Amino acid sequence: MGLPIREDIAALQRQIAAAIQAGRDNEAGQLWQRLLDIDPDSTKALFALSQRAFRAGDLQRARELLGRLVALDGQDLQQWINLAVVCRGLHDDEGEAAALTGALTVDPTDMLAQLLRGELFERQGRRHEAVRAYGAGAMAAPPLEKLEPSLRPLLQRALAFQDAYQRDYGDWMDAHLAPLLRDLQGEPLGRFRDAVDIMFGRKRRYDPQPALFYYPGLAPVTFFDRALFPWMPALEAQTDAIRAEFLAVLERQDGFVPYLSYPPDQPHFQFAQLNNSPDWSAYHLIEQGRVVTDHAAQCPVTMAALANVPQPRQLNRTPSAMFSLLRPRTRIPAHTGVSNVRLVAHLPLILPGQCALRVGNDVREWQMGKAWAFDDTIEHEAWNDSDALRVVLIFDVWHPHLSEAERTMVSALADGIVQFGAGGGGFEL
Repeated sequence: MGLPIREDIAALQRQIAAAIQAGRDNEAGQLWQRLLDIDPDSTKALFALSQRAFRAGDLQRARELLGRLVALDGQDLQQWINLAVVCRGLHDDEGEAAALTGALTVDPTDMLAQLLRGELFERQGRRHEAVRAYGAGAMAAPPLEKLEPSLRPLLQRALAFQDAYQRDYGDWMDAHLAPLLRDLQGEPLGRFRDAVDIMFGRKRRYDPQPALFYYPGLAPVTFFDRALFPWMPALEAQTDAIRAEFLAVLERQDGFVPYLSYPPDQPHFQFAQLNNSPDWSAYHLIEQGRVVTDHAAQCPVTMAALANVPQPRQLNRTPSAMFSLLRPRTRIPAHTGVSNVRLVAHLPLILPGQCALRVGNDVREWQMGKAWAFDDTIEHEAWNDSDALRVVLIFDVWHPHLSEAERTMVSALADGIVQFGAGGGGFEL
């Protein structure tokens, strides 16, 4: 029974090709439908008939066909884009959002899917989410003059939205910070004011350092002089006790999570290999400014030592502290941090050898019982070329060259970002 059906399908496909070549559009459409009747799982027929339905204005039929198509296949970005466009025409925001998530799961860096997602969020009044999506789309876009003409208006709309959002955001932040700036009048806050102006595009950033928040006037130092951190010797003296606490939690094998965990529809670029991977994992003690109570209770010596460290307070961002585990033969690719107002400090706990950190042009190997602090907004990478586990305690510290007044204002800026609702929208510390 199977052979005649396969022969019928092959014959139909030849007839379809001949009809298309001869320009007999109606005949081709009828033949596509016959093919679908014989083979309901024909992705080619579903795609062709959905296009015909869309051109004919039968959006309900087009959605039904595309829904079947993505359920059967869903590996082709265009299938999801077409479904999103049809759902938009039907004023089905939920369906459009789901289709765009499907498209971005296939390719999180796709320009058109991100721009369409931004447009959907803009229509819904979700400004913070719209600017994130528009920003991702604009980042993936070629120069405007090289873009296909039909797509230029959408990109121009995204860029205009970003500009307006940034102006509104900057005006709001000025009002938010004004009372505290008045209270601190006379303090040397010129660098802070420059940082805010650079953040909102009101001044040009000439010294590119961090990815998101640049604080001018801070020298681009890789590894900092230990003399700037008078708390280091006391911390280092606790190395053995801190290591013992780590080994105790490691034995329980509970609470360790991948260091990186990006959703499937978000771009993760150079970190794709390590995303959701146990090769680089963490045991969080303080995460995004909040103590992980259960974990901290297991590590009282570590928490007491960290209490004497000047960790930055930036709502929903820092302080942070964790045990960082790098498995054998694992490399963390080159990357940069988000803000130079805080440094990253390491206290090594387990060193198997053949492990190092590069910050800019400086490469250093950890030494047991010796902490260091570095500017992670300078390109850096780490590796474990040994056959054993490497473990360091990682935590944040204020940049030592910021005054108390500057630290107060940076914390206030972080509070304002969260109150405005933009935390996670690309304007973070």
